[in-house]
Amino acid sequence: MRLIISEKAIAAKKIANFLAEGPVKDGKHRVVPHHTFQWKGEETVSIGLKGHILNPEYPEEYSNWQKVEPSSLIDAEILKPVSEKGVANAIKSLSKKADSVIVATDYDREGELIGVEALSIVFEANPKLADNVKRSRFSALTKSEVNRAFDELVEVSNSLADAGEARQDIDLIWGATLTRWVSRATKRYGAAFLSVGRVQSPTLVLIAERELERRAFVPEPYWELEATLKNGGDPFEVAHKTGRFKSERDVNAAFASIEKTAKVVEVKQKAATRPAPAPFNTTSFLTAAASLGLSPSRASRVAEDLYTDGYISYPRTDNTVYPKSLDLREILTVLKGVEEVGGAAGALLEKDELTPTRGKKETTDHPPIYPTGYVSKNALRDEQWKIYQLVVRRFLATLSEPSKSLRTTLNFDSGGEPLTTGGTVITEEGWLGVYPYSRRADKEIPNLGEGDEVKVIEKEILAKETQPPGRYGQGRLLTVMEDLGLGTKATRPNIIQNLYDRGYVHSDPVIPTEKGISVAQGLKEFASEIASHEMTSRLEASMDDISEGKSDKASVVDESRDLLRTVYKNLDSVEEAFSDIVWRGIRVDETLGTCSVSGHNLIIRRNRKTRKRFVGCEGYPDCTVTYPLPQKGSIVPMGTTCEECGSPEIKVLGGRRPWITCIDMDCPKKQEQMKAAEEAKKAREEEEAKKKAGAVKNGSGEAEADGANGDAPEATGKPTDTAEREKELEASAS
Repeated sequence: MRLIISEKAIAAKKIANFLAEGPVKDGKHRVVPHHTFQWKGEETVSIGLKGHILNPEYPEEYSNWQKVEPSSLIDAEILKPVSEKGVANAIKSLSKKADSVIVATDYDREGELIGVEALSIVFEANPKLADNVKRSRFSALTKSEVNRAFDELVEVSNSLADAGEARQDIDLIWGATLTRWVSRATKRYGAAFLSVGRVQSPTLVLIAERELERRAFVPEPYWELEATLKNGGDPFEVAHKTGRFKSERDVNAAFASIEKTAKVVEVKQKAATRPAPAPFNTTSFLTAAASLGLSPSRASRVAEDLYTDGYISYPRTDNTVYPKSLDLREILTVLKGVEEVGGAAGALLEKDELTPTRGKKETTDHPPIYPTGYVSKNALRDEQWKIYQLVVRRFLATLSEPSKSLRTTLNFDSGGEPLTTGGTVITEEGWLGVYPYSRRADKEIPNLGEGDEVKVIEKEILAKETQPPGRYGQGRLLTVMEDLGLGTKATRPNIIQNLYDRGYVHSDPVIPTEKGISVAQGLKEFASEIASHEMTSRLEASMDDISEGKSDKASVVDESRDLLRTVYKNLDSVEEAFSDIVWRGIRVDETLGTCSVSGHNLIIRRNRKTRKRFVGCEGYPDCTVTYPLPQKGSIVPMGTTCEECGSPEIKVLGGRRPWITCIDMDCPKKQEQMKAAEEAKKAREEEEAKKKAGAVKNGSGEAEADGANGDAPEATGKPTDTAEREKELEASAS
């Protein structure tokens, strides 16, 4: 019997259906499904894992954060116990009957490591199988790709798996050691702990430094001069050619010189060609998804689901060049049936030759992200359809003609002052016809010639100030991380999400909380190595060397331990100073506003017995004003007050979306929020019911419910006392 091990249950089922030479018999080992079929004349069983089945952790004696010295974790043994016992037992049982094994997990470092972990369970049950193991590498869960991969089996790459395991060990050692040190220094344990990470921390420093740069920015005044002209048609705007005037006297002089008419002194036209975009790799895909409102972590999960369902190729790749083996016409034929873009796919099929665009990065592990199968809109959730359409449209764009445009510039003279305006119109849509995300609206200007005279019907001076550098959007942050060597294509989305989950940042563009800024400042001052991208990018390069066979796992992990020992040595005597910096930020975050009764600060407090948090007046015991708070999620003070009741407003982070509310549960505005949330929930349920009905009708199975995702807490009825208020707020944040 031949045993095939894939990464997930759904992949195991698909592989069985693709390879089977006859019927597939579904079975279970207790609750773990497997599939038996004939392939190449031999009985074959396909089984799926649940990702990693071994979980790296420290021995039990290191579990007490307050009693164990954090530095002892640097050299402590790392255990790899089984985390998915049911799956492990199923593999053991099947391995005893097997003659050969094929690993069919995702083809990257993590996937290779997951496969090697599974093999350790296999060999434990049947050591003879160690001499009969092969690897199947595929980039799409489609019949043709899977059959090709199983016809071209290769060896398991222990070097690739070692690189993945080295990252796993290094991240555990650094994260556990420094997180425990920071938690001990600040006396924050349990759910309130402050996490530190080898990639997370330098990313946080990037965000915090940009925010501090914005705060230190001193705006400089400047002035712009605009005028409204009219030539018999609609009025149109022009600007002074100087752009920004640094002197108010100069702009006033120019303003005074402009007369009641303006003459066209020059008409310039310039044609431009905009080439089609390169194929999607992971970073460019996630950046594009972020512009559509999906966070990198969310977009990654959705793309992974679409890959597993067979609709797109493997979404973790650095490649931006389609391999010659990719059958572009076959893909276009599949896409002819896709709503909204089927016509464009058909038009491309009529071309004699297809010449796709090429990006700067070409690798041999996986192709760029491309669509692999047809699916109807009704069979997908909104986010899934949005991502599927993005991938489909990008693929079509890479095969389309360039876009062409015409830029027209009109230069005027009025009283000796140069005025100008310009407009751009698309003359040939090209790829923009199928990929509208990058399209800018046409701007047309009047059809005028040199010597034409028009009226000046209005002129205006605009007083402005220079602006600080912009915050990072999540898409831009991904690109910066890639440029600096922070993390990998697979880990960056989760790193960014961790910053949100720990309450270090919020919103998009990304805004650091005061806690986040203070942690970044403390690390930068006392542990500069963990705050700098140089150290972590150097370790990333070392892990690349492992995967390429230029180095070994043990030496790279030992090198990282040596580096961490140096970092930790500098932390021995600075606990108090570090704690002072961090607590300054925490206290700012915990000050929500001013008490309307006493004038003191309203701060976040905790009940000594229950440890539940609430808002209390700093003037206690003289002032006993309190408000309940949600017990889950981070609280960010908004610095604003409710227009309805005058109490401070807060942003609650956590769950699918953050939401803003005032702290007074008796506020009339709350009832409006609850009503709106109830209506939104009802609308979502009706929409999901329609989609499920459509999916079943189309024979594609039920669509998965998306769950509640409203911005406001769901209505639970008006609370009658403080306990009920607190329960309602706690429920709303969960």
